[in-house]
Amino acid sequence: MASSATLDRTASPIAPIDVSLAEIYAEDRWQQPFRTLRAEAPIQYVPDSSFGPYWSVSTYKPIIHIESLPKIFSSSWEYGGIAISGSVGEPIENEIKMPMFIAMDPPQHTAQRRTVAPSFGPSEVAAMKAEVQARTAEVLDSLPIGEPFDWVQRLSIELTTGMLATLFDFPWEERHKLTYWSDMGGNVELIKDPENIALRNAALMEMGAAFGALWQQKAVNPGKDLISVMLRSDAMNHMSEQEFMGNLILLIVGGNDTTRNSMSSFAYGLDQFPEERAKLEADPSLIPNAVQELIRWQTPLSHMRRTVEEDTEFEGHHMKKGDKVVLWYLSANRDESVFKDADRVIVDRENARRHLSFGYGIHRCVGARVAELQLCTLLEEMAKRRLRANVVAEPERVPACFVHGYSKLMVELTHY
Repeated sequence: MASSATLDRTASPIAPIDVSLAEIYAEDRWQQPFRTLRAEAPIQYVPDSSFGPYWSVSTYKPIIHIESLPKIFSSSWEYGGIAISGSVGEPIENEIKMPMFIAMDPPQHTAQRRTVAPSFGPSEVAAMKAEVQARTAEVLDSLPIGEPFDWVQRLSIELTTGMLATLFDFPWEERHKLTYWSDMGGNVELIKDPENIALRNAALMEMGAAFGALWQQKAVNPGKDLISVMLRSDAMNHMSEQEFMGNLILLIVGGNDTTRNSMSSFAYGLDQFPEERAKLEADPSLIPNAVQELIRWQTPLSHMRRTVEEDTEFEGHHMKKGDKVVLWYLSANRDESVFKDADRVIVDRENARRHLSFGYGIHRCVGARVAELQLCTLLEEMAKRRLRANVVAEPERVPACFVHGYSKLMVELTHY
């Protein structure tokens, strides 16, 4: 793919559209800019943004192509990592560089992923079913019927932090700290302001201290949790403090933000399409497919970022070594050439599983099965109780271009 061709990388049929702006996600108006990009400039160089210049890739096939070429398009934390905010070369002042296996290239990525992956294998996830079912039932039975409440706080956060505490064997009474650390670790907007960087760093240091103590406990008394798994691994038992924190942030953000925002999209998305909700309520066998469709429709992480390792010609565009390339999963999951009526939730959509919300290739989400288990269980337990979540106010959304989700969603439960 390497080429000596010198193409003007700023050449584009339309003016650059910066889809990294936090406000288009906070105000839920990202759909039209991406629709324009997919139609007019699916690969576009954006020379100016609050995160610096970047390539914007907004359609399905080029994203898969780039994900298939990790030797050219690097995920390494040393080049800025997996989010648009990571700096290339010199770090932003006071920025903590955090190695994590999703932000590594082979062979180091392969070895560390291989350590963690068995904890999320089919039999291991199947063994979690009874506990997930019991916890989901307990949370649902604690919710009021016919009274408004915040679905994000009372259900989505409660269920996801409970799962994380179980996976890490984290102190149950302190589990809500995991939500705070996840929010701080996954918020790309914080790097724009020195005070917010300091606040984020303080949260990460608090997390590092708490998990450092847990690491010491597990070194003496190991179990089946993820910390113990890391301790027993040659690939991960000698991690630096930064690498340890990086992998924790990866597993916490991956296990928290993605699942909790998909759980919230269940309530919000089906409320937007009542005919699809009725279809699902009439036929619970559609639940596994509906889960995939809701994950596609929501896309809880809007993008992943790669860095060009060598000057490369990609589909007629000259990308230079060091360029940021932002893969907009959010847009690919609305690509009409792959998903017909892509802006709609269709619970029996035949190809819902083709979504890119879990990524593609060597970096595909290692915990995808756990997310699917939690979401399927939530829908099953709602169906058993014949419960419906009716949205009573427009949600408050996360103002960021990385984590795509809801900070508040007021609903009222009724029986159907």
